Parts: sequence; C-alpha cells; structure tokens
Amino acid sequence: MKKFNFKFYFILSIFINSSIIKSDISINDFDLNDVLNSGRNLMSIDNDLHYLEAKSESQNTLFIAVHGSDSQGYEWIYPLIVLDSSENLVSFFRYNDNLCPENIYLKLLKEISSAIETNNNIKKVILMGHSYGAMIVAMFPERWINDVELIVHSVAGPLTGPISSSLKSSLFSKICDYSPPKSIRDNVDFFQWRTIKELDGAFNELKYDPQIIDLEGSTVVRLPDTYNGRRLGHNWSLSWVSEQLVN
Repeated sequence: MKKFNFKFYFILSIFINSSIIKSDISINDFDLNDVLNSGRNLMSIDNDLHYLEAKSESQNTLFIAVHGSDSQGYEWIYPLIVLDSSENLVSFFRYNDNLCPENIYLKLLKEISSAIETNNNIKKVILMGHSYGAMIVAMFPERWINDVELIVHSVAGPLTGPISSSLKSSLFSKICDYSPPKSIRDNVDFFQWRTIKELDGAFNELKYDPQIIDLEGSTVVRLPDTYNGRRLGHNWSLSWVSEQLVN
C-alpha cells in the first residue's frame, strides 16, 4: 500500500485554501495623508467585487467603483471617502485590465446580479467608471434588464474605443469587439463626465476627443479647467465629480 504523504497534502491544502482567500481592504483603512500607499493597498486585492465596508440595513444603494487601465488606485481614495454614506454600500471592482471589455462586463454583471439577489435592501445600483473602467460601465445602459434602478457615471472615458496612440490599441482592435453604447434603457440614467481634452494627459496628444459619443438620453458634463487651483486632468477628474455628486 502506498504510504500517505501527510506533509505533502498538508502543504497542498494550505496552498489551495490560501488561493481562495480574498485580501480585502476597508474604506476605514484609507489615509488621505498617504494616498499612494492606500492606493497600492486597494489595487492589491483580488480580481473581484469587494465591499469596502460592512453591510447594514440602511444601505439601499450598491455603489461600485471601476478602475481604469494600469491604475495605481490613489485616484480613488478621496472620491470613495467622499461618496461613502449611510445609504451607500461602497464597493470596488478589481479586474484584469488586459481582458477585453466584454469579458470584464460579463464578470461585473454576474457580481452585480449576485449582490442584488443576496441583499434585498438594494433598490439602486450606481456604477462609476474611470478611463478604461468608464468603457466597461458604459456597456450597461443599453443591456440593463434588472428591475433595480441603475445610474452610470462615465468619468474621463474613451468611449469611442481604445485610444489610437496606445500600445494596446492594435492588439485590442484585433481581439476585442467593442462598440460604444447606442441606447439607454428606461430605468437607467447615464452621465458622461468629460475632461477638457487638451488638459487630460491621457488624451491631449490625440487629434480627436475619444470621450465624445452621440448618445440620446445621456447627460453630458464638461469638467472645468482647474480644481482647487490645479489643472483638472485625467485622475483629478474623479475627485471633482465625486464632490458634485454629494453637493
């Protein structure tokens, strides 16, 4: 009879169990005096939908932040603190930004559906996507079939598709089938928050503004040129928008 290798299976069990344990972070861990470190901690969590606070009966809105490509996370620290409230269940969707938008969208849709099914208090879902994340959330307005109200905020999003100067752009166009949204369903509100292209470090060298799409029924807001005395560029856009949403 083959001898049972207890040590091997013990190590294997630790590996398997550790691989499914999520490395979560709480919004209470965010430090406005060290947003870079807080951002790194935020982006270190597993690819999944993560609640950043404990659930409570007063929370009737599921708020989901969706980061951009190559995000370092720091741009979300202040906005998430600002947008936290007794009614909002604040969460963060971490994903592999090397995947096509459709794959990421389907994963997020599955997570949202599961969250709604397991939490009867949720009466509204708010999606806030930045940069590449804005492309992801922009796929929801024309596909949303849930009875729960949906509000989508696209912030500094290249909604026309990946910018042509991007190294990933050629690969993206070959393997990903992306097209901007063409309609908005009845129980969806869609907001396009556009930076000034010339002041946005992600778009300022382009000959066109990738944020501009013609979508009937959407609300378009062009951001100002400065914010708290600074140039309002790509990452600062999140902080400015978050303050508008709570005022």
